[in-house]
Formats: sequence, C-alpha cells, structure tokens
Amino acid sequence: MTPDCGLSGAIQPSGRLWPDGESGFIPSWIRVETAMTSLYDFQATMLDGQVVPLSRWHGQVALVVNTASRCGFTPQYQGLEALYQRFAASGFVVLGFPCNQFGAQEPGNSEEIRTFCGTQYGVSFPMFARVEVNGTNAHPLFDYLTRQRRGLLGTRRIKWNFTKFLIGRDGVAVARYAPSCKPEKLEKAVSGLL
Repeated sequence: MTPDCGLSGAIQPSGRLWPDGESGFIPSWIRVETAMTSLYDFQATMLDGQVVPLSRWHGQVALVVNTASRCGFTPQYQGLEALYQRFAASGFVVLGFPCNQFGAQEPGNSEEIRTFCGTQYGVSFPMFARVEVNGTNAHPLFDYLTRQRRGLLGTRRIKWNFTKFLIGRDGVAVARYAPSCKPEKLEKAVSGLL
C-alpha cells in the first residue's frame, strides 16, 4: 500500500515510483530515495575525478576517515598509511575523504591534496575528492554513517577532522572513533574483523 502523499503508484525495487505499474519517467520535482544499507551502496569521486562505486571494496574491512592537510591531526596520515600497509593483504582498506568544513583546514584542490599526501606521508590508500560531512550538502555516505554510528552523547554531527568509521566486511559500520583516537590504537579492532 502506498502512503497517501498525493501520488499514486508503487515503489519498485529500484526505488522508482511508477504510476500504477506503468513504465514511464519520474518528474524532476520528485525526489526518489532508496534505502542505503551499507558502504557498498554509495559511490564517490576519486582525486583523479573518476567516480567509483564503493562496492569496489566489497568484502573488505574499511576505515572511512574525513581528512585535512592543515590540521593538528594531519600527522595521523602516517598512522593511517601504516595501518593500511599492515593489513591490506588481509582485506583491509583505508578510504580518505578530505573535508574543508573544520577551520578551512583542507583548502587545496584534488591535485594539491594528492601531492601533499604523497610527498609528506607516502599515502597509497584510496583518497577521494573533497566532500562535506555535515549539513545539507554532506556526502550521502557520511549522512548514512552518522545515522549508523553516533558520536559523543548520541550526536550525529562530526565534530572535527579525522573522525573514523570502522566498517565490517558486510559494509556495515561497526564503530566510530573520535579524531583524537590515533590509528595505531585501532589495530586490535581492525584485526578482530579480518
């Protein structure tokens, strides 16, 4: 049964609303959302501009991190790379998402971010184009993650750079870590999921 929203039709498995079972189009003024249930339901833009489905890392344990190049926590890139190198062969990946929402500490474009991360910290894990993690323009992945794993006192809002979300092999968030939590402190949690 379709809720009384002024529209008639049926929600199809694809998440599209078709008028009374007919094939057709969805008017641009109708926002259709499908249930996102795991990391693998999202896509993101890499630093090179390529849009990739996050299902590329299906079956791996992942650590999703919002990063910044001019932050007091920026040296965590070194620990993130070490964690990635230690567990990558066992099916672990770090996914870095630069963000400029906190103190404008990631002002660079994608090429500047890539150069900085590579030359300063030897980052080899996947890095994505700059995103927002809070507010109406937040990347859908971060909207999903903050609904799944809340922060201090049950808040959804990400408070600062280098907030971390640990994702199980099934693509579901299992833990959220504060920016002050150093990557080396996550070794036991990561190895426990591998």
